[in-house]
Amino acid sequence: MNRQIFSVLLFISTFFSAQKPVQIAFLSDVHFQDLYGSFSDHNFKGIINPKTGKPTILRTMDSQLHSTRIFNENYFAFLKALDDIVAKGIKIVAMPGDFSDDGQAYNLRGLHRILQEYHEKYGINFYLTTGNHDPVGPFHNEGGKDDFLGQNGNPLGIYSKENIGKSTDKVITKDIAESGYLEILNELKDFGFYPKKEDLFWSTPFDHHSFKNYSYKNGLQSADYSKRMYEVAKSFSVPDLSYVVEPVKDVWMIAIDGNTYIPKNLKESPQNTSNYKGASIGYNNVLTNKQHLIPWVKKLAEEARKSNKTLIAFTHYPMIDFNDGATSEIKNLLGDKKWQMERVPQEEVAKLFAEAGLQIHFAGHMHINDTGIRKFGENVLVNVQVPSLAAYLPAYKILTIQSPNRMEVKTEVINDVPHFDELFPLYEKEYSALQHDKTKTLWNKDILNTKSYHDFMLFHLKELVRLRMIPDDWPKEFIDKTKSLNGGDLLLFIQNKDRLKDQGIRSESFKKWSFDDLLLDLYKFQSADELAKKDIPEERLKQYQILEKLYQENQSNDLFIIQIKSVFKILSLLSHGDPADHFEIDLKKKKIIKL
Repeated sequence: MNRQIFSVLLFISTFFSAQKPVQIAFLSDVHFQDLYGSFSDHNFKGIINPKTGKPTILRTMDSQLHSTRIFNENYFAFLKALDDIVAKGIKIVAMPGDFSDDGQAYNLRGLHRILQEYHEKYGINFYLTTGNHDPVGPFHNEGGKDDFLGQNGNPLGIYSKENIGKSTDKVITKDIAESGYLEILNELKDFGFYPKKEDLFWSTPFDHHSFKNYSYKNGLQSADYSKRMYEVAKSFSVPDLSYVVEPVKDVWMIAIDGNTYIPKNLKESPQNTSNYKGASIGYNNVLTNKQHLIPWVKKLAEEARKSNKTLIAFTHYPMIDFNDGATSEIKNLLGDKKWQMERVPQEEVAKLFAEAGLQIHFAGHMHINDTGIRKFGENVLVNVQVPSLAAYLPAYKILTIQSPNRMEVKTEVINDVPHFDELFPLYEKEYSALQHDKTKTLWNKDILNTKSYHDFMLFHLKELVRLRMIPDDWPKEFIDKTKSLNGGDLLLFIQNKDRLKDQGIRSESFKKWSFDDLLLDLYKFQSADELAKKDIPEERLKQYQILEKLYQENQSNDLFIIQIKSVFKILSLLSHGDPADHFEIDLKKKKIIKL
């Protein structure tokens, strides 16, 4: 009797586990830097942290607050995200590029160690694709950084050669050089770049074996570095590490290598590693110099349809404009070289890939949370921007494949991270050293009072906007005019008090926030999309809506009023995009539905 009951229970358990929808976690722009790594040719292991007693290889807080990402605390956030994924029972993790700081050997080794540990302990399979930081260029290049933290609190240079960098206090190690494709492939081949025995299918754009004739042996041959080259320009052959894999039955994941390294000078030698432009522009360069990817995707989409496979693509770069329709307004206000406009993909990108049959695409690169959809006749393409763990708002995405035509996407925000404040005593030392250097601007020490990773990253954004975004992107005259203004002033520019009273609007309540607050909130929406609303007072959000409406109705020809009008228009567009937190993609109806 007991045996019969056991058999029934086993059948029920097997049946329901077989019915469980496939889930894939997407972790992008991890920018892993191994705080506790080591160099193969130097005994430097970092400076001693008085809080933990551990030697730590870290960058300065000053450098973090001038960068669009942090360099250090994301180490802990990465581990927290992986533990989160383990707790949810997810077994497939896709990483759409920039998985390392700059592809340095010691960081790649550290990343390998962690991925291998989570694979062996929890059965997670990782599938990586490349980003513009890994590799920085197609081939190995000397490199280094001036902004590591030294024992005395001053910057320390770590370089791969003696004659690089400007720091006199330095460490020389080959492990800080920027790896090329070959080194990355050799170190991380177990994480998608080569087939695994258990993969049901694996192929590259250069593999001519048919899907039906797939074998692990053929896959291994196709994965060889020498068989993954293409001409990016006449006589300039560079690698392309794109691949497609079937990790579980009937799900095909296309890992597209969107890096396009175009030579600066066609008369130079192809072996000159410094003669290649960076790849940060993304898909706009694919259209001109890496066109073989489009027919490859088309071929896969056709085969997937015939064989009843669900096709999910991921690349480092976005395929759809990520500014929620605000791009032209931003260009009019700031110019077409600001706000990372060169990274906005042309509409042709979405059109070509949608017409090739691609429908679902996950991207990183921008360190933002966003969703975009484009329809071209019967074709539809949805682009999901995966946030970075190293920027506000730190999060990852979970895709649940309910059916081939119905997908659920959920954003998992990383608010609390164990040990996120572990390095704070070292920053205290840095701050103390900075105080003695009158030539440098002090960063805001209040960041060391933050109580959660979420608050730490929000503070990082605040300082980044103050120290870099506003000085770099905004007209100085406009910023000078607005720096002393509050919300009440903005209201009274276009309405007198009597008219406001008639409309039931109290200008006094608008004085609680400044124009600086407005600009910071603009960047919150750019970074976090609808999730930014949790970090902005509800009353202020309502006041923004009132001001946006009043400014849009205003017909003034005054340039300053027109500029403020534009700011509110951009704010409104960025805060009313397609659902970007928890939503369903219905491919039959060609719709994104908020859940």
